[in-house]
Amino acid sequence: MADDKKLVKEITSMDEDFAQWYTDIVKKAELCDYASVKGCMVIKPAGYALWEAIQKDLDARFKATGVQNCYMPVFIPESLLQKEKDHVEGFAPEVAWVTHGGLEPLQERLCVRPTSETLFCDYYAKNVHSYRDLPQLLNQWCSVVRWEKTTRPFLRSREFLWQEGHTVHATAEEAQERTEMMLNVYADFCEEDLAIPVIRGQKTDKEKFAGAIATYTIESLMHDGKALQSGTSHNFGDGFARAFGMQFADKDNTLKYMHQTSWGMTTRMIGAIIMVHGDDSGLKLPPRIAPTQVIVIPVQMNKEGVLEKAAELRDILAAAGVRVKLDDSDRRPGFKFADCEMRGIPLRVEIGPKDIEAGQCVLVRRDTREKITCAIADLAATVPALLETIQKDMYEAAKAHRDAHTYEAHNMDEFTETVKTKPGFIKAMWCGDQACEDKIKELTTATSRCMPFHQEKIGETCVCCGKPAKKMVYWGIAY
Repeated sequence: MADDKKLVKEITSMDEDFAQWYTDIVKKAELCDYASVKGCMVIKPAGYALWEAIQKDLDARFKATGVQNCYMPVFIPESLLQKEKDHVEGFAPEVAWVTHGGLEPLQERLCVRPTSETLFCDYYAKNVHSYRDLPQLLNQWCSVVRWEKTTRPFLRSREFLWQEGHTVHATAEEAQERTEMMLNVYADFCEEDLAIPVIRGQKTDKEKFAGAIATYTIESLMHDGKALQSGTSHNFGDGFARAFGMQFADKDNTLKYMHQTSWGMTTRMIGAIIMVHGDDSGLKLPPRIAPTQVIVIPVQMNKEGVLEKAAELRDILAAAGVRVKLDDSDRRPGFKFADCEMRGIPLRVEIGPKDIEAGQCVLVRRDTREKITCAIADLAATVPALLETIQKDMYEAAKAHRDAHTYEAHNMDEFTETVKTKPGFIKAMWCGDQACEDKIKELTTATSRCMPFHQEKIGETCVCCGKPAKKMVYWGIAY
């Protein structure tokens, strides 16, 4: 996170410099700031309020499937981490180590958790003894540390917030069912609450999580045509169970290994909200996730009765279940309009002396800037319905953008030309050989995003080698 972008006076046009546009919005909307710790960020109240809204909605969805919250230590003994070889190798370059306690060197290094599979395995090995103890459906909300070389606010930082779910089951079938269930929870959350359309599918073996037998993902497309992995769900089979001695007595009184899943979503989703919905005026927040859904702005506030009527409108909306604020600051209305647009508040209500005389107010949508005259008597019914319309329209706009920037390629010439000239998803057939996957990345920098559950047959042969194809894959350049 470069310090030379700290002072932002205006928002750079996204067409001019998308990366700077993103940074400008993060700063202007006061979502986060640069920390004294290199590669880390201070999440400001406006940014944390978004995370709280994400957390609240996701947490309710998790609990509706039987998941309970818990908390594991931030430190992992090196000996515990070493028990699962593939897992260790996958995370080794990003691990931060604690070597001293105070002034004394530790007898054993402690890893600052990059993820908590090993801690949950240790817990389950000690606490699950019988089939009666299964399934165990646990989740924790916490931070993790991964020593990233290149960082960007929300999208990639050395410490970030997330949730990580870890479950164990008696059978492989139950574990697979839970793995797919949680991916669908993420997908529904993104589409219904964040208004972000996603592609649901499975990662290739090259891209799957270290130690997993299968990784499933939801992939979304940002405004600049880059992909963002937005949530993952992993089926570990019984690999971790065998490494950690996670056995239970089954109904037939024989010892069997547990089957395990893991799934997570992070603060990078705040970055996704910015990059999918934002424009050159700032944020656009989907109403269901917006900490403030409506702001009431009095016009000619010094005129008698205007501020009082604005406060009355606020109270009417609050009573209707709307998350609403009144801007009664002494700034000019034009500044307030621009400020609430930049912060992405979905709807503003303007009220002035002439409006009061007419018994009406003016509603202005953030997504389309459409102005709607509304009778004050109808406000409590009109605004909640309008917020739902905005939510739906934002999803449809994002989906239209994604669909318009999804292309097909039938050979490497088409693939390479599309990567160069048409940023977005590329659908192409693949033979299943990692050598082709590696070659595509080497030639174009595009990576496999997922093998979608909904398969399309857009050709008979692999886009790279020309051999018979096995899967249609979404490819793209990703954050």
